[in-house]
Amino acid sequence: MTDYDRQPSTSVPPRLLIEKTHNGETATAQRLAMNRTGSFEWDMDAHSLDIDEAGLLVFGLDPLAFDSRPESLLERLEPSERTRLNAAIDEAVKGGRSSYSVHFRVPLDDGRDQWTHVQARILRSDDGWAHRVVGVVRDATAEVTHSAFVRDLEKRRQRQTSIVERTTSALSHAVTVDDVTAALTGPGGLDRLGADGLALGLVENATLNVIALSGDPLEAIDELGSTGLDRRYPLADAILSGRPRFLTSVPALIHRYPVLTPYAGRLEFRAAAYLPLVAQARSLGTLALFYHENTTFNADERNLSLGLAAIVAQSLQRAKLFDEEREFATGLQSTMLPRRVQEIEGGEIAVRYHAAWSGRQVGGDWYDVIALPMNRFGIVVGDVQGHDTHAAAIMGQLRIALRAYAGEGHHPSTVLARASRFLAELDTERFATCTYAQVDLASGTVRVVRAGHFGPLIRHTDGRVSSPQVRGGLPLGISTDFEDEEFPETRLDLVPGETLVLYTDGLVEEPGVDVDTGVQTLINEVSAGPAGAQALADHLSDRLWERWGSGDDVALLVLRRSPDPGSPRAPRLHQYVHQADPEGLSDARTIVRQALTDWDMAEFADDAELVTGELLVNVLLHTEGGAVLTLEVLPEPVRRVRLSVQDRSSVWPRRRSPGETATSGRGLLLLDAVAARWGIEPRGEGKAVWCEIGPSAPPTPTPPLPPAEQEQEQV
Repeated sequence: MTDYDRQPSTSVPPRLLIEKTHNGETATAQRLAMNRTGSFEWDMDAHSLDIDEAGLLVFGLDPLAFDSRPESLLERLEPSERTRLNAAIDEAVKGGRSSYSVHFRVPLDDGRDQWTHVQARILRSDDGWAHRVVGVVRDATAEVTHSAFVRDLEKRRQRQTSIVERTTSALSHAVTVDDVTAALTGPGGLDRLGADGLALGLVENATLNVIALSGDPLEAIDELGSTGLDRRYPLADAILSGRPRFLTSVPALIHRYPVLTPYAGRLEFRAAAYLPLVAQARSLGTLALFYHENTTFNADERNLSLGLAAIVAQSLQRAKLFDEEREFATGLQSTMLPRRVQEIEGGEIAVRYHAAWSGRQVGGDWYDVIALPMNRFGIVVGDVQGHDTHAAAIMGQLRIALRAYAGEGHHPSTVLARASRFLAELDTERFATCTYAQVDLASGTVRVVRAGHFGPLIRHTDGRVSSPQVRGGLPLGISTDFEDEEFPETRLDLVPGETLVLYTDGLVEEPGVDVDTGVQTLINEVSAGPAGAQALADHLSDRLWERWGSGDDVALLVLRRSPDPGSPRAPRLHQYVHQADPEGLSDARTIVRQALTDWDMAEFADDAELVTGELLVNVLLHTEGGAVLTLEVLPEPVRRVRLSVQDRSSVWPRRRSPGETATSGRGLLLLDAVAARWGIEPRGEGKAVWCEIGPSAPPTPTPPLPPAEQEQEQV
């Protein structure tokens, strides 16, 4: 309809299919006018447009006033529509195409916009130049409007399908009631529901409790809190009637529920749907959805809301059943664990038990502290195979049996052997692992046995953590079946200020990660945690159980021997050096030097460090256990350093005269040369070699003689 540069084309289009006859022209125009469809012929060479009467009527033009100029039609269009039409024609003509089709809007005299459709053929000469265009023009308003309606309908249906699918997917992972509320109110929850706000109320003991609110401020609903089932309120009304309530305005809400009149000015939504939550003919509560834009609820929207309510109701029913079963199972297990742990003399014990977050049942993890004769006590941490109430029941029986055997005064190895036999006689296929220890805090002696369980960790006074090599046997039950009830004992020495940690696998196992990685992480956290038993137990629970232990039960026991710091005038420290710890000797030297520096006695550090190495090497080479190093200050009568190394051997060292080429035998000679005093004394099952480093004691002055004796002396 405008001038175009002629473009050649390699193909010649077919001839016009619509041809006019002079005799039938008037009848055709009348028919096209009735159908609001006309035809046109555009002579591009003469720049003229021949359009029939029906076509002019489509454009809203007077047939008698049309001047055959294409511009007369283009002037009827809005600039944006004119540009779009010209661009479509220009692309077809210059691109060598044989036809084009385009929809555009034509403003009518009554103010409406009419969608108009032009479909045309481009006729070209033999050399490919476009010289004539013929086609039809018609009113396509009804067609386009219907198509838009269909598209909008399809769009709404896709949105509804998406809402249902996403909500179902989110709730499929919900296990507890808290999980359901998190899925509804958490990130993306309202978007999944297609709402701007929600309130969730559950019926508990004839009371409606609002347990979840989300979206724009809903203080008015929050203030209602937990109320009785009063039909004057919409949440309760939906429950009692069992029918949904769709309200399209705040006035409509107030009209139906006048009791909400005081809250009318504080309700920021325009429409609300109150949906009863019913599962298996049981009313669970109400789900209220709030909207800012909606003022009507058509049939599809109502069905969607009811479908969402059904999905939420099913999830809540499943979650409530899970919570009830879990509450029963955890209650059963908690009755089988000690209600409290006894206080001990000379130390502090902290225990923690965490039930798994996942899984419908609980496991068989347990801990116990058992009073024994002679001011000793037993500690145990164990785990029965399985994660169900059967495992918890076996745990309770096994815990009582082990407590009874320990209370009879048996050695630790005998206690586990009898416990294994007891478990085998229960006629169950379950087995159990555990670590049991008898502790005497007066001497620091700890006798440990293992049955297929993790060994203990020891945190030293300087914060280092070691994992002593504790020999072990087969799990309880299995050891009896295989007729191998050997549980060798390992003796450990817990010096003042050191901490013993027992735990179950839930604290160190993470899916997809090697258990050694979890154990090393536990060691790092024990080292970095606070010194106190209670504080350290809380630290490990916070840092590890919530990190990866939530999938399994966790039992944790932390025992700390009370520190012995001495006094400001006479400070003291203790350090245990394990025989299997290659770094312990070097660490002990460093600790001695640092302690003397802190105590303002650095002038004795070299001698003390030298003697420490000699005494410890002698123990580690010539005995079968570790050594307890004690370093203290003797303030009277002269300030000296006292260093003692205790071992379990009853064989006393003896002085030798090594030859010039000998590589050993000079320890006592060196000790005698460096120390001001030294000696050997028995200690329990072993001995202690001690020495004092520092200035010699001043000579004791001779008291003056009485006068009579002085005279005798003179005589």
